Amino acid sequence: MPPVRRKHIYVLIIPQFQDIFDSYFAGEVTKGVSLAASRLNVDILMHIVDRADHSGWLDPTLLDRRHVDGILFADIDRDVAVVKKAIGKGMPTLVLNNKLDEPINYISIDNYRSAYDVVEHLIELGHTKIATIAGDLHTQAGQARLDGYQAALAKHKIEIRPHYVKNGEFLRTPARAAAEQLFKLKERPTAIFAASDVMALEVMDVAKHRKISIPHDLSLVGFDNNPINLTAPVRLMTVAQPLVEMGRLGLERLYQIRHAKARLPLKEVIKPKIVDGSSVGSIRHK
Repeated sequence: MPPVRRKHIYVLIIPQFQDIFDSYFAGEVTKGVSLAASRLNVDILMHIVDRADHSGWLDPTLLDRRHVDGILFADIDRDVAVVKKAIGKGMPTLVLNNKLDEPINYISIDNYRSAYDVVEHLIELGHTKIATIAGDLHTQAGQARLDGYQAALAKHKIEIRPHYVKNGEFLRTPARAAAEQLFKLKERPTAIFAASDVMALEVMDVAKHRKISIPHDLSLVGFDNNPINLTAPVRLMTVAQPLVEMGRLGLERLYQIRHAKARLPLKEVIKPKIVDGSSVGSIRHK
């Protein structure tokens, strides 16, 4: 009797963070990976890891090619060494949500250009007092969105004011505190670019309590196109990330790499789309 051929198993590594099981990013990426796994008839092992300590991300079991066919990193917090460790063991790998100069396979979203475009749109509407609430700067996405914000201001020769740059860590409480700080400034910003919709909605709520009208007194842009926007009192202008598509493509490309059907290194960048909303207005009417 011939031996039973095992089903292919791929590992999805997701760094742990607050409210991970309610996370839009984690949920959408996992959904995309699951869709691809169903189509390819493979199994997915989800490995949630400590964000602060990367030393435990890869253990000998995960690096055993007899049991694992490939590793898909949902994010690496810019830690290329952990990917190189897997590559060094001969493990097919692919990184999501990071653009890498080294010969490492990845599929990423163009966070920099998207942030640049929304800030430039605010500038075209006449805004020069534009603040930002940045995401977690340990992540490439958080840093790239901040870089895009700063580059758009620099291109139009608008001063980058340090007190207009706050860190919200992609979380509600820090974002709320950041909004309070911005609204207490003597020269309050006329527009805020929040690096996630979750943070943007905290800004919106603080503005409501302070009787700051959106968009008449303040223009507000988010990032994600999170379904929670449907409950917002004002329709938020945001950036739609194709997260499901990124997750689906990630596993499909990793499957191709595993079967030597992809040209390496595989590097793909997906451009998000700006979603119009009523949370942004022209400064010229003021």
